[in-house]
Amino acid sequence: MSLKLKIKKGDQVIVLSGDDKGKTGEVVKAMPKEGKVVVQGVNLVKRHTKPSQTTPGGIVTKEAPISVSNVAIVDPKSNKASKIGYKEVDGKKVRVARKSGEVIDK
Repeated sequence: MSLKLKIKKGDQVIVLSGDDKGKTGEVVKAMPKEGKVVVQGVNLVKRHTKPSQTTPGGIVTKEAPISVSNVAIVDPKSNKASKIGYKEVDGKKVRVARKSGEVIDK
């Protein structure tokens, strides 16, 4: 099951549902095959890890993936959740926040 993700790595997103509802963060990793994204500081889980040559082990807190349907892009103008649309600007297809019409891609 591979999805066309409209949210990419580096985007500012807001969580729409779940325990972390209302939190915002930057997308660290996008996983289109699973339909999930990893957001910095959101959906934190504790993992018990064995010591290895590189890590000392113990209880590690890290971000777990969250479904892409539970996050929305943050509108650059209003700082609220917005859907994503597409527009052609100077012969180039760019992502646009539907709420304000502001271009998301730099």
